[in-house]
Amino acid sequence: MTIRVVLADDQELIRAGLRMVIDAAPDLQVVGEAETGTQAVRLVRRLRPEVVVMDIRMPGMDGIEATQMIAAEATARVVMLTTYDNDTNVYASLRAGASGFLVKDMALDDMITAVRVVAAGDALIAPGVTRRLIAEFADRPEPAPTPASLPGVTDRERQVLTLVGRGLSNAELAAELHISPGTAKTHVANLLTKLGARDRVQLVILAYEHRLITPSR
Repeated sequence: MTIRVVLADDQELIRAGLRMVIDAAPDLQVVGEAETGTQAVRLVRRLRPEVVVMDIRMPGMDGIEATQMIAAEATARVVMLTTYDNDTNVYASLRAGASGFLVKDMALDDMITAVRVVAAGDALIAPGVTRRLIAEFADRPEPAPTPASLPGVTDRERQVLTLVGRGLSNAELAAELHISPGTAKTHVANLLTKLGARDRVQLVILAYEHRLITPSR
């Protein structure tokens, strides 16, 4: 199956570079390009791609607003791009429904991997972006929510959510908790259902919001 991709970036050179890399992969194809968030939303509605590679900063409707509209309509999954890993819009982008967040200077092979991972229904955040996300929550003064704010979540699932928030894969979860990979996968799936989360990125956000993860841990 070919993964169809729409590129949204107001810089033509960046789109040309991304197109060259993506089209060179045997299982990926760029089917459209947009210079603004408004154009991106229209293209996604018309072309129904599996993945949108979306810049944050674009004229008019930015990538965050466009991502929110695309995610709400469940028409495609979005990988957000930024020039720097300290972009102040990391949190807003992920809350809007992005399934990945990458920096533009990352290795090209990693970019291809990210598109495949997101198309498969998983999520991916560049390490530098994770640091920025942690810093975002470290600056927030809100008190920690009570356990009741995660209704229906068992103690074991709370442990799993904490580890997902730290960025562990299912295999790493299994090793950390001394359970089978299949059991780890089941716990993650149960969390997605109970918390109404789209993917692991949303679980990461929930782990931070409920103070299961702090910068010192």
